[in-house]
Parts: sequence; C-alpha cells; structure tokens
Amino acid sequence: MSTATLDDPTTTSPGPEPPPREPERWYRPALAGLLLATGVLYLWGLGESGWANSFYSAAAQAGSESWKAFFFGSSDAASSITVDKTPLALWPMGLAVRVFGLSSWSILVPQAIEGVLAVWLLVATVRRTTCSAAAGLLAGAVLALTPVAVLMFRFNNPDAMLVLLLVASAYATLRALESGVRHPVRWLALAGALVGLAFLAKMLQAFLVLPPLALVYLLTANTGVLKRLGHLLVAFGSMIAAAGWWVAIVSLWPASSRPYIGGSQDDSILELTLGYNGFGRLTGDETGSVGGGTGGGGGSMWGQTGITRLFDGEVGGQIAWLLPSALLLLVAGLWLTRRRPRTDLTRAALVLWGGWLLVTGLTFSFMAGIFHSYYTVALAPAIAALVGIGAALVWQHRRSPLACGFGAAATALAAGTAFVLLGRSADFVPWLRVPLLVGGLFAAVVMLGLHRLPRRVALGAAALAVVASLAGPASYAVQTASTAHTGSIPTAGPTVTSGSGGGPGGRGGFGGPPGMTQGQTPPGMAQGQRPTGGPTGGGAGGLLQGSDPSDELTAQLLEDADSYTWVAAAVGSNSASGYQLATEEPVMAIGGFNGSDPSPTLAEFQEYVANGEIHWFIDGSGLGQSMGGSNASSEIATWVEESFTATTVDGVTLYDLSGADAGATS
Repeated sequence: MSTATLDDPTTTSPGPEPPPREPERWYRPALAGLLLATGVLYLWGLGESGWANSFYSAAAQAGSESWKAFFFGSSDAASSITVDKTPLALWPMGLAVRVFGLSSWSILVPQAIEGVLAVWLLVATVRRTTCSAAAGLLAGAVLALTPVAVLMFRFNNPDAMLVLLLVASAYATLRALESGVRHPVRWLALAGALVGLAFLAKMLQAFLVLPPLALVYLLTANTGVLKRLGHLLVAFGSMIAAAGWWVAIVSLWPASSRPYIGGSQDDSILELTLGYNGFGRLTGDETGSVGGGTGGGGGSMWGQTGITRLFDGEVGGQIAWLLPSALLLLVAGLWLTRRRPRTDLTRAALVLWGGWLLVTGLTFSFMAGIFHSYYTVALAPAIAALVGIGAALVWQHRRSPLACGFGAAATALAAGTAFVLLGRSADFVPWLRVPLLVGGLFAAVVMLGLHRLPRRVALGAAALAVVASLAGPASYAVQTASTAHTGSIPTAGPTVTSGSGGGPGGRGGFGGPPGMTQGQTPPGMAQGQRPTGGPTGGGAGGLLQGSDPSDELTAQLLEDADSYTWVAAAVGSNSASGYQLATEEPVMAIGGFNGSDPSPTLAEFQEYVANGEIHWFIDGSGLGQSMGGSNASSEIATWVEESFTATTVDGVTLYDLSGADAGATS
C-alpha cells in the first residue's frame, strides 16, 4: 500500500494487509529518536530514588545471594517468607544485583529498560495495524509521556514488567489476525504465554486483558468459527502452562523446606492468588490487609469508588490527561471503519485496545479493596494506542467534515482536561495552563475546517493539536522524572490540592495508608491500640516506608553476623528491608508486608531464638493485626519485651536475643 493511497481519504482498506516491507525513510531515525528520548527520561537521575520500594529491593538483594530466594521471591536470603506477589518482576533485578552489585541503579535500571521496550513494542503494534508510521510514533510518545508510566518505569514495583508483557501479548494477538500470516495459532499461543508470564509478575490483574484479546480473535480472525475456538483453546492452554508451572512447583514443594507464602494466612499460593491478590481486591474482603472495603456512599480508605474515580484527585493527574480523547477516538474509529470487512485489522485493533481500556478502567473504578493510583499504568498502553489509531483514521478521512469534527473534539477535550488537572497544582507551572487551553482550542477550531485546508496547512494544524494535547502530561512527566520517589505508594507529578487514592507514602510521608494522617488510628485497630513496636525514631520505618538505619546501628547489627542465620528480626517487611539492604545480611520480616501473616508463630520464633539463629529483635516496626489477620507478630513483640533487655542505638530499640536471659525461651 503506498503513502499516496493512505492519504486518499476516500479509500477504505479491503481487509487486513501486511505493512509495507520498506518503511518510510524518516521512520527509523524518528523511532530511534523517540526511544533515545524515552531512555533519557526514564534514566535521568534514577539513583536519586535510592531503594525506591525497599520491600522489593530487599527481595532482589536476597535473590542475588540465594537461588532459592530468587526462585520463590523471598524477602531475605534465608527464605523465611516471600513477598506477597509472584516473583517474575523480581528476577531481572536479582540478576542485575548479582552481576553488577547492590545499588540503586542495578535495582531500577531493569524497569527503565522494560519501559523503553514497551514503547518500542507499542509503536510497532500500532504501525502494523494502521500501516502508518506516524500513528505508531504518536502512540509511543503518548505512552512514554504518560505521568504514571514515567513513574513506574523509574520504580521497582511489578507494574513495569506487567505492562511490557501485556503490550507484547496484544502485539502477538494482532499478528495472528494479519492476512497471509502462516500458522496464526502460533502467534495466538505466544499471546497466551505472555499473559501467563504477566500473571507471574502481578497475578490476577494480568487476566483483565483476556476478554478483549479473546473477543477480538473470535470476531475478526480470518478462519472458521470452529478453528477460532480451537485456536483460543490452544492459547488458553499456553497461558495456563506459562503461569502454572511456577504455581505447581510452589504448591507441591514441602512447606517445611520452602519460605512461607507472604500475604496468605494458610501458607498457600492459591489463597494468595484468589484472596488477598485476587477477588479480595474487588470486594474489599482481604484478610490480613491494612484496610479496604466500601464505606458509605461508595467510599473507602482507598478513595471514592465510581465512574469518576479515574478523574478524581490525585488519580486524574496520573492517567486521565488523554482518557476522554481516547474514548472519543475509539467511537470515531469504529464509525470510520464501519464499512470495512469483518477481518479488517485496524478495526480489530480498535476493539482490542478499546476493550482493554474499558474492562481495566471499570475494574479500577469500582474495586472496593486496595487501590493505588499507580495501578492505572495498566491503562496507559490502551489510551496511547487509541490516540494513535484514532488520529491516523481522522487524518486519512480528513476530507470528511465528520472526521474533522471528531479530531477537533478530541483536541478540545485534551486541552480542557489538561486545564483542569493543571489547576489542581496551583504552584506548578502556572504559566502553562491558559496558553495550553487557548492553543488547544485554537487547534480544535482549525481542525474543524481541516477538510478545506491545503495539505501543509493541515499538517501544521495536526502538529499543533498534538503539541497541545501532550504539553500537560509532558510537564508532569518531566516533574516526575526530576523527583525522587520512595515508599510503597508512589505518585507521579506535583502535590495536588485534592489528592485521593495516591497516599502520602510516595513522597516520603509518614508511611500510612491513603487518606490517613499522622496520629490517626491505623485501620483494623481499636482506638488507642498500639501498633506493634510503633515508630520510635532513628529511621525505623513503618508500614509503607522502609527503615533507614544509621552507620552506628548498621555496625551493631553486623556484629558477629556470620554466627547467625538472621542478623535481626523486625515486624513488617518494609521495616526489615532497610536493615537488610544496609547490612546485606538476612533480616527476618515477621508477619510479612502488613505484619499480619502467621509467620513465624510465637513457638517457631522461640525455637529460632533457642537455636541461636536470630541475633537482634528490632522494635519500632509495622502493624501487628488488621482485618482478621494473625496476631503472631504482636505476641512475638510482647514476649521479646518481657523476656529480654532493651538497648537503644540512635533512637532505635534493640533486644539482644543471644543474651544471658535467653533462657526465658523456655
């Protein structure tokens, strides 16, 4: 198909066709420039974030020291307990630390690379489905500049790996739909395997893309219905195999010789999958969680649920910049391709990305359990693809007043949304808000007459529309890249006046859940009840923020370290993580992430102490019990306080479990 044919707005594709073998001369330099700029954005000042999410950084350090800890995703090299996720996202970090040594860069660079690869794959996917290099590059730029994408591709949560694998699954699915492709079932099986691997990165969230992937193949594949169903069964089997091998090994491995499954109450990977990290996220019934559930009026401690959730408060600044425009361009694209054959590849792509956006977006909007604003990075590829594909279709049909109207409306929506979102941060680039709105509205007005303009003038109007649409998220993206992010709940962009769902932990807050301020009673605890070892100073950490021990405290913990399996134990994984990263020795995370897992029990902990396996107990960490979880960590803390003598180092209370009063273990 020639470029001239693409520019003829009266031409419609007779069906899905493979892209031209020789790309436009400018495409490869432009792609290289986009990927280089994306890499700079994602790597710029990366080390300023330190350990970022120290919970996962400690697990990566453990995996670099022990292949057993690597395989299971253990929090420490002695494999007392795992993180509360499947471990695929940890493996690149663990390998990087093993090869290059422990540092912020070795922890964070793998996610930046995953981000660049995700942008590259999205460009290739959109370009193939539209036969338009410009559409692919626009989609890639939108993804690269989405604030929450910049955040997560510079951070060490599992979401970076999740997004990369899901974009790859969409690419493979659409390759299976191309006309003339040999053995489409192989591409579809690859798509299934990629979704299965995404499950090993972030469990059931990966399966939110299954309905659109399956639907688009069932509706548009160029083969009979029975063959389509058979191919989907093959893909399903491939997905189960890719996800299930690790689950099967963990389930069959004797519990006595593997780490406890963090996040579960019964040491079960299936319970973790279906409960705490599964349906509990939808219903709010998450045993052992720090909170959730729906309150009056559809609200919860994780923000107000409902159709406007993705536009509210802090969540909007993460993802909503082009969300209205993407939805409008989805409608426009489906209308403009309505007369094409059933197997048309461009329309199939619209169905896939539109289904991805709707299913995932509605799930995030109404889930009553734990919700963080950074989850919305899973929407970024769909929004970016719809913008790229929709813009290409509007351009191809620019002689149609209706298509021009769609383009103008999408541009005006983008400018208006940016005006509102920038207004939530009054002190952040105040000079940008009004010019962006004026420029966007001017571009929208010009686009209304696009069908009457010469080609060069039309190109100028389209360029102005793109700049006006991307200026807002780009400003947030640059601010995000220039700001250090630590803790378990990071957020992109500047502080907003109506934040919800993002939580203060992401910018060095006190480490409590979203919507909770210092001095409030943590969820799941009676008024006045003491969190296990509540913070005592000296960088002891907390529920959502890692500990930051001083040199003196680190030296104390390292005293005679080779004589112990664990140099220390602390309640809660985040508190334990900082001590482990400082000493590079195993630190037992009592109770897992929330301090509410029954690992170890009091009897097991007493046995460890009696056997001389733990040197220090560190007070001042974590929450003991919430939402029906185990109170073993509280029992352990109480027993230690009653049985051993306390000492204070730089404001942190330590108990020497190897002391003369260790006989109290009886």
